[in-house]
Amino acid sequence: MGNIVERLTTLDYIIVIAYLVILVVIGYRASFSKGKKADESLFLANKSLNWSSIGFNMWGTNVGPSMLVAFASIGYATGIVAVNFEWYAFIFLFLLAIVFAPKYLAAKVSTMPEFMGNRYGDSTQNILAWYALVKILISWLSLGLFAGGVLVRQILGIPMWQSVTVLVAFAGLFAFFGGLKAIAKVNVFQMILLICVSLALTYLGLEKVGGIAALYEKTPKHFWNLAQPASDPQYPWYAILLGYPVSAVAFFCTDQSMVQSVLGAKNLEQGQLGVSFIGWLKILSLPLFIITGILCYVLYPGLANPDMAYMTMVTNLFPPGMNGLVIVVLIAVLVGTIGSCLNSLSTVFTMDVYVKKINPKATTKEIIKVGRLTVIAGCLFAIFVALAIDNIKGLKLFDVFQAVLGFIAPPLSVVFLSTVFWKRTTKKAVNFTLSIGSIISLGIGVCYLWVLPSSKYDFWPHYMVLSFLIFALLALLSIIISLADTSPSVYTINEEHQANIEKPTRRVWISFGVLTIIMIALYIFFNGHE
Repeated sequence: MGNIVERLTTLDYIIVIAYLVILVVIGYRASFSKGKKADESLFLANKSLNWSSIGFNMWGTNVGPSMLVAFASIGYATGIVAVNFEWYAFIFLFLLAIVFAPKYLAAKVSTMPEFMGNRYGDSTQNILAWYALVKILISWLSLGLFAGGVLVRQILGIPMWQSVTVLVAFAGLFAFFGGLKAIAKVNVFQMILLICVSLALTYLGLEKVGGIAALYEKTPKHFWNLAQPASDPQYPWYAILLGYPVSAVAFFCTDQSMVQSVLGAKNLEQGQLGVSFIGWLKILSLPLFIITGILCYVLYPGLANPDMAYMTMVTNLFPPGMNGLVIVVLIAVLVGTIGSCLNSLSTVFTMDVYVKKINPKATTKEIIKVGRLTVIAGCLFAIFVALAIDNIKGLKLFDVFQAVLGFIAPPLSVVFLSTVFWKRTTKKAVNFTLSIGSIISLGIGVCYLWVLPSSKYDFWPHYMVLSFLIFALLALLSIIISLADTSPSVYTINEEHQANIEKPTRRVWISFGVLTIIMIALYIFFNGHE
């Protein structure tokens, strides 16, 4: 794992330096273009993002530092089942584009707490703002930075504190100076690089195995099924079917880090096409990430740890002169995720806490200053927590990432779905779900992961089933509270916002229609292998 530095050639160093120069140039041009309002550029990119920038930026945010390792690891151990976490998402991306995005853009909001505040008042906005800040700081920034720091430490052989400091400082530069616009522009370039390098690794692996047909023959047939039997201990079909939607709604439809790209769209059509585009990009997860692990299963069986699959492939297949590309790709996925998260953190704190509560009469200059100070504070906090996590012994963070999201998600999914689909939802129900419901959900999560860990106590259901059960409980409580409220405070339709809601264009329907047909075909093709 630490041999890449020793194998670097002059060409590798040239590639890395060229990449960094191109990255800085793109970021500089996006950050300091003339004729733009600085506050809008920092937070919502002057409402200038087109469909490709939105799709690549959302994908860049989604392709976190752990994905290269985690997906290759799951591919090595179980086959293509992890593709469900990418392909199943198209349903919830459709929900974001057709149901949520029109309402978000019509309301002209900058943040998700602001959207809920428009409907239920300041108390709801305050609760959701702090919830969002904690979520971004812990589940996005700190865990993501830790995962990235582990990878960089393994590859370059430098201490953890140096790894995370360099990574967060580099990503923070784009969030500090250029905001969403710079990050989005940079992510387009970085995701294209990721595609090229990952496809090159897959090609080299297939060539060594003898082609796709040979790979199929040399692997267990169940490796090629998306739906695993109910008896499967890791990913039974019913757990994914029931549990994934809870996380997906919260992640794709309500998470500030994901939705912010859509809020920065030129118009609704560009936002919806951008959301559709990330659905198309997710099809690539199989050849880019999962196949790498399956190829490693054939070429290098018997690894002590499946997490070694990705780096085993890289160190054995990439010839001298191409190892610099690996470092480039790692920087790309790290900067993409961490930069987007820092920007979202800055936007939520500045708009929902500072402007709303601390200084409502803040000038543009003051707003920008606070936004940038928030980026710095977020960087320092993330470094501190990532180093603290690194000192916890015996905790496999890669294994609990998805579980953590599964326990954070239920309150958000209940609140946003009920708000949009049931007009009778009351303010009391929303605030209860966000506060007490979050305590219930996170409390169960802490018990599942640490107090009474599932690895030692077998009475727990699968974590995705548990997430669904929590969601169902909170949804039921929300309905009961709403119906029992004798003086309900419900959302009164804002006529101006309602009038601004646009219908999807023909191009949007065609894009999602074709994507749906292809996804159904893929699910049919990748099942029934025995």
